[in-house]
Amino acid sequence: MENNNAAPEYHVTYFDADCGRIRHESFDSLADAERFASRQCAGEESWAVIDEVTAEPVRIAA
Repeated sequence: MENNNAAPEYHVTYFDADCGRIRHESFDSLADAERFASRQCAGEESWAVIDEVTAEPVRIAA
């Protein structure tokens, strides 16, 4: 069953140079995700990737 009402989320996966780990954050708008990703790419070793994800609604049996 296809759900046309599902709003996309934007997941930013990035390298946190302060702790040396790969992390991720989720955003409701692409503009917010792009701003966050841009701030994470301040250093030479820094990187960030934005993925658009459409979550499928969960059906719970009664």
